[in-house]
Amino acid sequence: MQINFEYDNVAASSRLEELTTKKINKLLDKYDFMVRADVFFKTENTSSKNTGKICNIRVSVPGPRLFAEASHEIFEMSIAEATDDLDKQLRKKKEKMQAKQ
Repeated sequence: MQINFEYDNVAASSRLEELTTKKINKLLDKYDFMVRADVFFKTENTSSKNTGKICNIRVSVPGPRLFAEASHEIFEMSIAEATDDLDKQLRKKKEKMQAKQ
C-alpha cells in the first residue's frame, strides 16, 4: 500500500512518518482492502495551547474514501486519535462489505 505525506507549515519529519506508517500498517493488517493513505501534517495558530498540531489522514478503500482529522498539542497525539478514528470507520466498512456478501 502506498502512503503519501504532505506538510503545511511543518518541517518534514522522518520520525513522524515512521510513527504514522507503523500505525497505518497495523490498520492494514486488520483491513487488507485499504489501497492508499494520504497523511497531512499542519500547524494552526489557536487560542488554546492544547490544539494546533493537526493530522489529517485520508484512506482510499473500495467505495467512498475515509477521512479522519485530529488536533492536539503534539503531533503524536493527533496521529493516535486520527488512526483510532479510522479504525472505527474501517471496522464499520468491513462489516458492511461482509453483510453484502
